Amino acid sequence: MFRECRSSITMSAELRQKDGKEMSKPSDGTPALLPTKILLVDDHDIVREGLMALLSRAVGMTVVGSAVTGEEAVLAARRLSPDVIVMDLVLPGLNGLEATRRILSEWPLTHIIALSGCHTSEHVHRALRAGARGYVTKTSAGSDLVAAVKAVIAGDRYISAGIMPVTVEALGNRSASTRSREHLSERELAVLRLLVAGLSSTQIARQLSISPKSIDTYRHRLMVKLGVANRAELIRVAVEYELISV
Repeated sequence: MFRECRSSITMSAELRQKDGKEMSKPSDGTPALLPTKILLVDDHDIVREGLMALLSRAVGMTVVGSAVTGEEAVLAARRLSPDVIVMDLVLPGLNGLEATRRILSEWPLTHIIALSGCHTSEHVHRALRAGARGYVTKTSAGSDLVAAVKAVIAGDRYISAGIMPVTVEALGNRSASTRSREHLSERELAVLRLLVAGLSSTQIARQLSISPKSIDTYRHRLMVKLGVANRAELIRVAVEYELISV
């Protein structure tokens, strides 16, 4: 089943000897900090091995185990009680989003960092809504993931810099009360749902049996009502305010 790394027992002992995490108190009498325990979840061996090498070198961090599927991740979280889980979102069987929800339903204080190859705002918001505290893209530098671990342990949220402008930018002057389903017609909601699904105006028009020009009109109305300037912001707000089911 899941891979319980040597670090869960042997490496922990080595760390105590090497870094003095538990073996003695500092000269000022304050208790030493234990290393942050990290669980890696990814279905590619080369990715897990690379992440393990990266995080094991970071000061104050230790990888205690790894998992290949969402189901294994839940079992590993239950057995190893990690402080942080680095969770790939695309997994065989139970996906990373559902695994995140299940883990947090049992261990709400666990810090989960989503690891994904997707940069779009809707993917980021789905991960955050599932409970992830961080979102790091697979194209990021290794230092980005280390920084994410430090940030979530400190109680902060972390999102890779390359996608930050479209995910955590200010929502403008629109209040939450104006961003609700009640302000949108059934047709506008239908168009919005298909926009979030990634369909083009032509595809939406074909599915709803109306002209592409009408779709453009509905999209413009949605942007005005929701106070956004482009399609990416429209999708972000739709997910952020749960205007549709995703």
